[in-house]
Amino acid sequence: MLRALLAAALTVAFFLSHPIAATAQERARIGWAGFSASHVPLWVAYERGLLKKHGIAPEVIFFGAGPTALQALVAGDLDILLTSAPNVVNPRLAGVDVVMILAVIPTFIDHIVTAATIQSPEQLKGKIGGVNRQGSVSEMGLRLALRRLGVDPEKDTKIVSSGGNPERLAALSKGIVQFVILSEPFVREAEKMGFRDLVDISTLRIPLLWNGVVTRESIIKAKRPMVARFARAITEAIHYVKTDKEGTKAILSKNLKITDPEGLERTYKNYSVVLLELPYPEPAGIKTLLDDMAPRNPKAAAADSKSFVDTSFVQELDKEGFIKQLYKR
Repeated sequence: MLRALLAAALTVAFFLSHPIAATAQERARIGWAGFSASHVPLWVAYERGLLKKHGIAPEVIFFGAGPTALQALVAGDLDILLTSAPNVVNPRLAGVDVVMILAVIPTFIDHIVTAATIQSPEQLKGKIGGVNRQGSVSEMGLRLALRRLGVDPEKDTKIVSSGGNPERLAALSKGIVQFVILSEPFVREAEKMGFRDLVDISTLRIPLLWNGVVTRESIIKAKRPMVARFARAITEAIHYVKTDKEGTKAILSKNLKITDPEGLERTYKNYSVVLLELPYPEPAGIKTLLDDMAPRNPKAAAADSKSFVDTSFVQELDKEGFIKQLYKR
């Protein structure tokens, strides 16, 4: 199963890197980062033809981690990126005009998974934890969660880069790390291998934009209609996820290469429940990160969280009744 999950990342990357042929539609280069079911609205929009329906000929490109994908956006190699708050905050504080226009996952939903011998957060002290890479949302999520649990991530643990979900699980199984941050269905797979699901981070209720639609203000200025159509397609895809359970599970199964019924059910439930009908990128999901950075970064301390988001695209969809029509209200 673990080998299949590792292979799935490469398979999905290859499949999504080939654009749908489209006539009289605007090309958009769309990146997604980190192999996780948090991208299921994008997978739905692609595979159910919602991007094409809304006038977009997509070239969808996979990146192993958010910071790498963000570099491609800044370099002009992408128009749109699905990524997390750290990949908006850090570059914007450095003067780059990145902005989040739509929230996909508005909170932490990953789990801290440990060796079976670890039975409490206190026992994480002195241990090595694995995240995707330094500066990624998985690192931020783990550090914030550890602090909430009374563990100082800097003094009490060592956090190392271990790669995406499949690679982190492999590192845990080899004993390279003693705890990792994982999402479903990898949590289910870890439990089957004898590891402990120690903490569901969502229960800590930490507001942070775990995944969202990000672009640059210069791209909005040059291609606003295209960006608006993409926001419309993703909003419709969110509705699909929330209302078509079996269709969504089929897409999850295809892209994650899993057939385990319990794993699919848990993955669907974990993600569908947190998707927002009104996917506003709330400033509170940025403020959590700024507050964490403030003691070490004067720019973060002085920053206004509202400047990191552009709510106008969701506001337009809301005002015209598009979202109410989707949910028939």
